[in-house]
Amino acid sequence: MQFYKYSTLPLCLSLGLPINAFAEAPANATAFDTVLIVGQRTKDELEHEQALTPGSVTLVDGDELKERNVSNLEDMLRYVPGVWAASGSTGDSSFFSSRGSNLDATNYDGNGIKLLQDGLPVTTADGNNHNRIMDPLSARYAIVAHGANALTYGASTLGGAIDFITPTARDTQSEIVLNGGSNGQAQGRITAGLVADDFDGLVTLETRRWDGYRDHQQQERESIYANAGWKLSDDVQTRLYLTYINNDQELPGSLTREQFREDPEQAQASALSGNFQYNVKTWRAANKTTWGIDEDSNLSVGFSYESQKLYHPIVDKVMVDFDGGGPNPPVEVFSLLINTEQDTAGTSLRYNLRLGDHDLLAGLNYSNTTVEGGNYRNDHGRRNGITTRVNNDANSLEAFLVDCWQIAPQWNLVYGVQAISSDRDVENTDVESGDLYNPKGDFDSVNPRVGVIYQAAKDVELFANISRLYEAPTNFELQDDINPDNKTLDAMHGTVLEVGTRGKKELAKATNYWRWDLAIYYAKLGDEILSVDDPAAPGTSLSANIEDTVHAGIEALLGASFEVSDTSRIEPLVSITVNNFKFHNDTIYGNNQLPAAPGYAIKGEVIYRNSNGFFAGPTFDVIDKRYADFSNQYTVDSYTLLGLRVGFARQEWEIYGELRNLTDQKYIGLFSVVDAGTSDAAILNPGEPRSAYVGIKIKL
Repeated sequence: MQFYKYSTLPLCLSLGLPINAFAEAPANATAFDTVLIVGQRTKDELEHEQALTPGSVTLVDGDELKERNVSNLEDMLRYVPGVWAASGSTGDSSFFSSRGSNLDATNYDGNGIKLLQDGLPVTTADGNNHNRIMDPLSARYAIVAHGANALTYGASTLGGAIDFITPTARDTQSEIVLNGGSNGQAQGRITAGLVADDFDGLVTLETRRWDGYRDHQQQERESIYANAGWKLSDDVQTRLYLTYINNDQELPGSLTREQFREDPEQAQASALSGNFQYNVKTWRAANKTTWGIDEDSNLSVGFSYESQKLYHPIVDKVMVDFDGGGPNPPVEVFSLLINTEQDTAGTSLRYNLRLGDHDLLAGLNYSNTTVEGGNYRNDHGRRNGITTRVNNDANSLEAFLVDCWQIAPQWNLVYGVQAISSDRDVENTDVESGDLYNPKGDFDSVNPRVGVIYQAAKDVELFANISRLYEAPTNFELQDDINPDNKTLDAMHGTVLEVGTRGKKELAKATNYWRWDLAIYYAKLGDEILSVDDPAAPGTSLSANIEDTVHAGIEALLGASFEVSDTSRIEPLVSITVNNFKFHNDTIYGNNQLPAAPGYAIKGEVIYRNSNGFFAGPTFDVIDKRYADFSNQYTVDSYTLLGLRVGFARQEWEIYGELRNLTDQKYIGLFSVVDAGTSDAAILNPGEPRSAYVGIKIKL
């Protein structure tokens, strides 16, 4: 029986996919052999691919997500250390941050982490994830490359990259998955696949309904995920991917601290009167072709196109009585409904070459994103006249070269460089005045990296790296720019140092073991972009460059397996994240802590597993306090949650049950970040109350 395989894994010079560093290698392989794989990789191919990276990378197995209730990225990334994910609902929307990325944009922006699907871009060309968060259950695997370890994806962002690998009919069985439970959740998925000689195809149909644990929080979603692969010759394979998602979601808004204490289930009054919603229709088509040139080299080329339509009433009418109670009625001065269409086209090129003791990867990414539409006045969720016409454009070109060089039997040197050239062009036209706001600029950088891995013993590695980080501003940050006129922000840049170890050690009895993955990093950043207070209008946040900030932390994943009897085991697992994100001698904020991320987050479980397929055990979350403002005046309390998982798996079916927040603790899941929080600030989104879920998977 297979047990948990969440592992922080090495990543080297395959087509951007890490594998289990401690999997059993072929008998004739050395510790640093690399197996070149062409086409869509399977589990076995991943486990036999010996690839290395001198830093933290995590692999999430999609099959194991079906042992528990997974609604969004917060659930999926639960045991990924170094990533803080939070949600004010169990709908699609989630805030996620890696190594302190995106700490001022918990509501909308979503930058700092590059999202890919099968190595092709999902994140827009300017670095935003605001319209699209991946469905966790649509991925066979997800690879989380932390920070600068995402170089082999072409990324130089602070948070790194997450690549979602699509399941195929060759690694996924046809099945029906049903789950439901508290808060009106009901979800069904049916997957059907076909393998016929050189052809394979897989399609998944999904529908989801959810009422929410707060007023005005209902979600409805329908999705289709499909792919088909052809072996064109012995050396060439191609795969076509198609995705359609129609997600409609009501937004309950944020509460003040007093409102949260009185009734955390209530919606914000303006969310009701303004009928706040987040409705996105997405379709995506992509293709990737791989050519195995010879036994030591391969080439892959990919193309993708994604279109998103956003309908987003988000601000209710703001009325002002200019007469001070005179004969004229109050006048609406502001409300907001965003209605835009966003299109992103991307391409990816990878060339692998094994040359003696060197494994070389050369890569190229290009993407272009356009956003057209406008901002409208919001009349209870309906458009009521356009106020701003939006016509934005962004391009990004990333080229990179990496060499993994075995310099001695126990030593690997990994070094490389990324060059990025990107441009931003924001065109926002005020309909009433005709004024054009048009910040635009080019952003270019060369970002080197060098690291080393030492094989200290069988299944024990030590690693270190030093890398340059670089991240250009997004179009949204330029729209909210604190600079006057059309002057653009500067790109964030910095240097990060990382050291760590990963390994697996057998205990006294060979069937018992413990494993660990540990990384410690320190990043010194310049010109980090944060939404700080507008000096001309106190209380209004606008994007600005901060001269110096520090992002440091510890990421640890500890697991073990202990035999209880010939047929049962106990498997504890704990993910530990320690964060120290702060200003450095800032003229306004001094050495204050940055908001949104907790000082520490500990998540774990202790699962009993029997060879007959039964499993059960408690889960726990211990989360430190968080600041909700840059001034460190508004503190969001720490909390501890307890849960329980139980399930049973047979050859043809699996069933699970999950209880969350057994003590029904009231806590804050998500909040908006402000410059200086006040007691009456409506910024809090309650976390999930006591809930119960059940699910069943039937294999066809």
